[in-house]
Amino acid sequence: MSAAGCLDRPLEPVEPRTTATIVERLTQSSVDKIDILLAIDNSRSMADKQKILELAVPDLVRGLVNPRCLDDAGAPAQVQPMGPLEECPAGTTREFEPVVNIHIGIISSSIGGHGADSCPDIDQNSDECSPNPNTTNNDKGHLLARLSQCGGQDVTTWNDKKFLVWDPDQMNPTHSPPGEFVIDDGNGNGIVPSLSKMVIGAGQVGCGYESQLESWYRFLVDPNPYETISVKDGKAIPAGTDAVLLQQRAEFLRPDSLLAIVMLTDENDCSIKEYGQFYYVGQLRVGATNVRIPRARQECTTKGPNDPCCKSCGQSDGECGPDPTCKNAQGQTALLAPEEDNINLRCWDQKRRFGIDFLYPTDRYTKALSSTSVEDRDGNIVPNPLFSDLKPDDNISNVRDPGLVFMAGIIGVPWQDVARDKTDLTKGFKSAAELSAPIEGSPGVTTWDVILGDPANDVKPQDPLMIESVAKRTGTNPITGAVLVDATSPMPNPINGHEWTIPNDDLQYACIFDLLPQQQRDCTDPTQTACDCFDANNDNPLCQPDPNTMAPTVQAKAKAYPGLRELAVLRGIGDQGIVASVCPANIANPAGADFGYRPAIGAIIDRLKTVLGGQCLPRTLTPDKQGDVPCLILEARNTQGKCSCDESKARIPVSEEHKQAEEVARQDPLATNAGWDCFCEIQQTSTPEAREACQNDLANPPLVSGQPVNGWCYVDATTTPPTGNAEIVAKCPENEKRIIRFVGEGEAQIGATLFITCSGE
Repeated sequence: MSAAGCLDRPLEPVEPRTTATIVERLTQSSVDKIDILLAIDNSRSMADKQKILELAVPDLVRGLVNPRCLDDAGAPAQVQPMGPLEECPAGTTREFEPVVNIHIGIISSSIGGHGADSCPDIDQNSDECSPNPNTTNNDKGHLLARLSQCGGQDVTTWNDKKFLVWDPDQMNPTHSPPGEFVIDDGNGNGIVPSLSKMVIGAGQVGCGYESQLESWYRFLVDPNPYETISVKDGKAIPAGTDAVLLQQRAEFLRPDSLLAIVMLTDENDCSIKEYGQFYYVGQLRVGATNVRIPRARQECTTKGPNDPCCKSCGQSDGECGPDPTCKNAQGQTALLAPEEDNINLRCWDQKRRFGIDFLYPTDRYTKALSSTSVEDRDGNIVPNPLFSDLKPDDNISNVRDPGLVFMAGIIGVPWQDVARDKTDLTKGFKSAAELSAPIEGSPGVTTWDVILGDPANDVKPQDPLMIESVAKRTGTNPITGAVLVDATSPMPNPINGHEWTIPNDDLQYACIFDLLPQQQRDCTDPTQTACDCFDANNDNPLCQPDPNTMAPTVQAKAKAYPGLRELAVLRGIGDQGIVASVCPANIANPAGADFGYRPAIGAIIDRLKTVLGGQCLPRTLTPDKQGDVPCLILEARNTQGKCSCDESKARIPVSEEHKQAEEVARQDPLATNAGWDCFCEIQQTSTPEAREACQNDLANPPLVSGQPVNGWCYVDATTTPPTGNAEIVAKCPENEKRIIRFVGEGEAQIGATLFITCSGE
């Protein structure tokens, strides 16, 4: 196993060696368990996407539990092992060790009306669940294992905990019984069939004000998730503590696991703030009167939403002075006209249209995924549950490093914009580094500029398809060169078909794609409740003519809207964010590498395996004259008062000359939550012979005179000649073929956190 950290600069040897005070945390590499949370949008346009995700479930599960066998050139073996315990064919090795300790759970985007009446917990008037009520408007951030969107029977889960466990070797003694031990027996049994049923069971009759971000925040992070929320004196007041959620969180989320959140959604996030008067944006009626939102001041349009006078007409004028457009003929606060305030668009462009942003800021979610502390609903700074021990009485005392939290978004963005090759998705989606790199032929422009822009400064995406708009947009996709057109054009745009005529109740699409044949539907059928082609006079690109009437009432395509808030979070978490398109490139050829969400799952596996298989260094270390690199590696652990730095295991107590580095590590934000009580130096290989074996022998542990080598060494295939055996770093990216390799007893202990400090200029 190997690990590496991102260093700020190339490091040169200094004689005599000195201890630097720049101490950087290394991403823990000894990961033996993964917790995967699928956060699925369950609104009414999601049936087609959930079906495609269901088809991708085998790729996700098998990719982790039964990794491919690759040859030295990285090519897959022609015959792959059927299970994780089988050996690879001769001349090939696993791309990473099979993961045999996994929790997989599902939550939905529906967490109710946030105090408003728009998404009642029990909807007695649901057509989809009639004669029973619809109870999926508020899934409360709880784990879901239902077989049907309308409730009833659940999928069989581990100990009825509503999540699946893959632990065939019973690595975790708390898994009793051990959970699933069959991937798929072909008869509907195993972890793949169970998860597939749970994906479809999430359903698509949930709340239309989707809280894709707040839902996973509620389940994983919220320190005190509320039990109820009510409105009193015009203000939303959350109350109580959801003990069921906290129990589910503690059972699902191991403190030392790698955590992967996978969001599937076709719309922008609408996570409404759950306090004060913000609920009002989701309110439909007061008594029998339809709610209309007050107008925004003129400055919101003329000067932009960041202008200090961009406020609601319902707020005090303050230093901005009166705005004549803020009063109606009767001198009352002017409200938006009904055609300006359709309930379907309440989450769109709020600050410009209403003068108020009713949604939680996206940095709430970026901080949640990286910071060791968060703010509770009373404004107190408290430990972040993601980086805490939620079950202090069990035998797991270490907590995860923030480098072990990843989030993938399968969201509304053209796949051509985020693919490595705009014409061929079999080459995969861009990594975080590729998204941030200048686009070839466009100096200074990154993919983020194309798909997101700069929301904080009101800078729109350069791709007009990623601009939220009711009106028809114009322009050219800067990646493909395709021009946006309207329905009169004889040549459709290959990404979204064409712009269409919207009666102020919908938005233009970021991308569209063909429905699977069995999902095409006749919108004149009265049993169809989720259909986009009801209007016989529509010019919607999702619709095609009915062969009997020639009216465009057959829905043949699915849609996705710009997922801008989700993208902002994914950009904010840097290398730990994974971007994929909810619009697949291919649904016609199930065997294709670009079929459905196979490229998205591939991007997730590729990112996770950099941790599971040992991370690679982006920058060079320069060995000294003896061949050692001038670096100190500290291991921090929670030993429950049983600290031991055993030299036979390549560990020694921190020396006096390195105490300053230890003190810096003790001040790390993770230290308090982790409860580190033991710091040891992991020793660099002690002799030239041991270093030579560590750098060149593929076996672990390598041997010298028949004895195992313990410790660490530096391997770098980018030097001339290579520093060590290039095969050791063969799986690293071309520009990062260097690692710190831990061997034998020198490997990081499970749950430990490593720190590196190097001397340099």
